[in-house]
Amino acid sequence: MMIKIIPLLITLVFTLTTSAQKNTQTYNVKTNSLKVKKVIETFFEGLHKGDSIIVSTTLHRDIKIQTTATNKLGENILTTDTKEKLLTSVANKKPEHIYYEKLLSFDIKIDGNLASVWTPYEFYLNGNFSHCGANSFQLFNNNGKWEIIFLVDMRRRDNCNALKEKK
Repeated sequence: MMIKIIPLLITLVFTLTTSAQKNTQTYNVKTNSLKVKKVIETFFEGLHKGDSIIVSTTLHRDIKIQTTATNKLGENILTTDTKEKLLTSVANKKPEHIYYEKLLSFDIKIDGNLASVWTPYEFYLNGNFSHCGANSFQLFNNNGKWEIIFLVDMRRRDNCNALKEKK
């Protein structure tokens, strides 16, 4: 009888250990997803307020920033900016300009210390629709602090739901 109980106990211990590990992993993914989302929300809080100090708290020192769009000739273009240029632009936002980037969703993927976030958006200037597109953020968990290491946004005025809704 004792010989039959030992394998059963071993199986039970392994099952409980595996279940506990899965629960911890699920908890960590959910916790990190919330932390990553908070970084993105803080970035936009600073952008909307024109507060470069708030924005800078979300950025890694070696961030890469790019924008893609289509020019008037129909050519796809890619521009690269520096962290300093972004922060200066935010700091120089005129008080009468009201920026609102409405994030339509968050698609967050995390593996270890790397996170990827896709956020389609609509951008409004002084309450008027300007353009739409998507942001792609890459974040690095810098020893407990998620920081944006890469940001690319795509801007367009065609096929925007905000424009379709006005018709």
